[in-house]
Amino acid sequence: MRRKAVLVGVNSKGNPEEFEYSMYELKNLAAACGIIAVGEITQNLNRANQGYYIGTGKLDDLKIMIEEKTAETIICDDELSPSQIRNLEAELDSEVIDRTMLILEIFAKRAKTRESKLQVEVARLKYMLPRLIGSRESLGRQGGGAGLKNRGAGETKLELDRRKIEEKISQLSKELESLVNQRKLQRKKRAKNEIPVVSLVGYTNAGKSTMMNAVLESYNQGKDKHVFEKNMLFATLETSVRKVKLDTNQTFLLTDTVGFINKLPHHLVKAFRSTLEEVTEADLLIHVIDVSNPNHEDQRMLTNEILAEIGADDIPVVYAYNKADLTELKYPAVDENTIYLSAGEKIGVNQLAKIISEHIFSDYIHCELLVPYTDGEVVSYFNEHANVLLEDYEANGTKLIVECKMADAEKFAQYVIKTKEEA
Repeated sequence: MRRKAVLVGVNSKGNPEEFEYSMYELKNLAAACGIIAVGEITQNLNRANQGYYIGTGKLDDLKIMIEEKTAETIICDDELSPSQIRNLEAELDSEVIDRTMLILEIFAKRAKTRESKLQVEVARLKYMLPRLIGSRESLGRQGGGAGLKNRGAGETKLELDRRKIEEKISQLSKELESLVNQRKLQRKKRAKNEIPVVSLVGYTNAGKSTMMNAVLESYNQGKDKHVFEKNMLFATLETSVRKVKLDTNQTFLLTDTVGFINKLPHHLVKAFRSTLEEVTEADLLIHVIDVSNPNHEDQRMLTNEILAEIGADDIPVVYAYNKADLTELKYPAVDENTIYLSAGEKIGVNQLAKIISEHIFSDYIHCELLVPYTDGEVVSYFNEHANVLLEDYEANGTKLIVECKMADAEKFAQYVIKTKEEA
């Protein structure tokens, strides 16, 4: 049986549209957690009630709704303080979950790799720490000696639980650190190979994984290289890295990252910082936006805020307005660093690849070379690492006209007849 819940929200910003979407999103988060929303209580307040999150009048309405709908759970749209949770649970005799708890629950269910599982567990424990609620039993002291007079010795069960959690956080953080160091080594190796990195970023469920799979499929990668994609919130929790080789023989790494969401718990931003470091070291960001979503501009701004928070706001960005097939917009359409496309229909993927190529391979130059027949391995090198526009066999050797890296032109300068600049 799916759990039944009543959703509760406070509109403190005074923006009805934004608040309405936040509640809709909360309903989707609940569904992603296997909870069905059977009712909704909302209130306009300048700020949430310190004791109960909502006012006492609305609290009475909530009690009636819980009884009518036979709901077992209350889900609040903001992060609640420990005292708000305690007061609501005592007053309503029901389980109370806030938005943060819900997101943590989804992350815990979806985490697949050891790193993402550790990140979620650390975030969950940090969230729990100030929320350890002491009942009479847990406030009783652990006996430090025989008889009643030594009853003061020892520590309360609450203190013991707190210490256990702190120790667990410390232990998991150490393990996470070693995994983060491994990731750093992998990144160093990639940087050594001078392969540019392109990162897909954006709001959750904007279509980043679908876009990654569309690019992989368009450039002759087998389906075994595909990443998991599904029309649900937080389908991707771990960074996937795939190598993409364009028709021009230009190679880059494409990374798929965890999506962002409004009111993303700061514990999670901190926990996933190591994963998000992939983004901060990218050469180009593809900011994927679900253009069919009426709130897509707010989502774009929120993603930009989080990118600034993690130090990725100085990296060049291409805005990819995805799911254009669900709108009246004309697509594929390109306007400088903005593209309208449909990753699901694979329409606009080639145009996106062209934009990526123009950004990350801007150091490529047009070269004409004459390679003696004795140095055939140089011809093989250019066929593998450059875009060969012409290959002709002359008396003195193989004539090549290529688009190649400046570094390669310098490396094989002895064979270069002329570059485009000289032409």
